[in-house]
Amino acid sequence: MTKNPSPKGQLELGIQRQVEKDRNHHLGGRSFYFFDFDDNIAFLSTPLILFHKATGQEKFVTSGEYAKIHPFIGTSGPYADYEVRFDDTTGTYRNFRDRHPEELEKIEGQKQIFIQDLAHALGFPDVQWKGPSWQCFFHATFNRRPMSVITARGHDPQTLKDGIRIFVDKQFLPHEPNYLSLFPVNHKPTRHLLGDVDLTMSAAQLKQKAIRASVERAIDVYGHSPHHRFGMSDDDPKNIELILAEMTRLKSDYPEMSFFMIETHDGNFVKHEVTLAGPESKTLDGTSLSQLPLFEADRHKS
Repeated sequence: MTKNPSPKGQLELGIQRQVEKDRNHHLGGRSFYFFDFDDNIAFLSTPLILFHKATGQEKFVTSGEYAKIHPFIGTSGPYADYEVRFDDTTGTYRNFRDRHPEELEKIEGQKQIFIQDLAHALGFPDVQWKGPSWQCFFHATFNRRPMSVITARGHDPQTLKDGIRIFVDKQFLPHEPNYLSLFPVNHKPTRHLLGDVDLTMSAAQLKQKAIRASVERAIDVYGHSPHHRFGMSDDDPKNIELILAEMTRLKSDYPEMSFFMIETHDGNFVKHEVTLAGPESKTLDGTSLSQLPLFEADRHKS
């Protein structure tokens, strides 16, 4: 990749934007935005590591590649002889976990991997690091919509905040998001918080728990309103089915509220509106799509 000659962002092409009122604010409702991070808000170079079953040789893959090949690791095809290892320090996901503070202290100026990788990505042209939901993320941040970040990463929530703050420092965002919650679901204390005391749940199952916890927190903080709207964007196929299942249960529990799932897998935009009769899906044109109103300007309220 060729580095961007300008290290600074330009706050979305320098357009003078006006803060937009929430669609249902006058009715007491709010729009809540939930985002997966990797390959959705942004593309980072953080690798996952597969291990050859016999030799232990390491094979590095991107998060996008991993999402596609995960079902075949250890079973069939070119990844049949490889396996996933779960040790947080030496295993497959070690770069998606925080380093121990004592380890960082040994290297002057060293930062957590997430912060390093995000800062590195912002040195390249926007088109190389901006994920499919970036514009929606910008819109939600700019308009101070309550936001949750729900990611399979296992960093401390403060590490996520410190990394996202770089978007502000580099002027890609005007200010920090209005955080409702942060759920890095493979962070052990976060897993415990979500009820996974035995550490046996998958990332997709934990995301279900995090979505429900975020909805319940939204109601606690902003009050109960039939005009609330909740949307989640994610790119990982193995997560999407379980996210939709959880939103369907939430729709049953809160039938007057609105729930949406935005699927951004493989550059496609599929919008699922959850109704009591089941999801209504619509494929959107990502090349010409204005992503700003994805959760807010729909044809009707379910």
